[in-house]
Amino acid sequence: MALKDQIPFGMSLPHRSPDRIDMQAVRTVAQRAEALGFRDLWVTENTLDHVVSFDPISILTYAAAVTSRIRVGASVVVLAIHHPVTVAHQWATLDYVSNGRAILGVGLGRPDHYRQFGVPESGRVRRFREEVELIRALWTQPTVDYSGRFYQLEGGTMPLKPVQAPLPIWMGVGHPNAIRRTAEIADGWMGSGGSSIAEFGRSVPLLREALEKIGRDPGRFPISKRIFMAVDERPEVARRELNRWFTEVYHNPAGTDASGIHGTPEQVREKLAEVVALGANHLLLNPVSRHVEQLEALAEVVGL
Repeated sequence: MALKDQIPFGMSLPHRSPDRIDMQAVRTVAQRAEALGFRDLWVTENTLDHVVSFDPISILTYAAAVTSRIRVGASVVVLAIHHPVTVAHQWATLDYVSNGRAILGVGLGRPDHYRQFGVPESGRVRRFREEVELIRALWTQPTVDYSGRFYQLEGGTMPLKPVQAPLPIWMGVGHPNAIRRTAEIADGWMGSGGSSIAEFGRSVPLLREALEKIGRDPGRFPISKRIFMAVDERPEVARRELNRWFTEVYHNPAGTDASGIHGTPEQVREKLAEVVALGANHLLLNPVSRHVEQLEALAEVVGL
């Protein structure tokens, strides 16, 4: 059975790279991914970065404008470095202009996010919960009165609502407590590309258990992982390309084998099947170079 007959696949837009990003490649990947049958297009958020990185709303709006069906998402937007009213408006707008195709992935962020943007790290979980609550309220209520520890809003109105009801909010977290929180407040989960595949395998049972405990069906809850990838008939070439990514971008060469997938088409197919067997019901394929060429190769690998 082809992998595409087991689960849907997403594709990463070219958006973060140690090299210059060609906008024609972005357009081609968006349009070809849609034509080939990928479910969605994804980016990350990395505002202050040591490599080239696009703003997620800007590049996803562009992708939505040059496509008509494929969904567009970010995993993850670091909520603490934005005001939730702004996030609610941006993503309602993206969902509106794309006719209901947006997926918002959110996360707590790392300590450097709080330091760089001057946000106190204390109470960050409470802050995060309030941000999600306020975003959802603005998307669903005609007038919002909100009184939290970090955010207050009286008589707030945002007539522009998402086309989707609800616009899905996914989380991208790895700590066991955060995974349990995902089951409570999110609409899907995506393991980060920097986390190991073994860690993903340990997280899935925790998430399923947490979902079942509160009466949510794990089979209807998106469980995904971003996988940085390189495929080539010459396996040494594939590994070299992926190793450059994990070395220069993540400063973690060990992630080449622990977190990423590389090799010949058949080797990559086998490794993806192993991740599916760990419990993924969606996977985000993230080529790290030669994006257009890799898109076509990976479509063939999964049977699209």
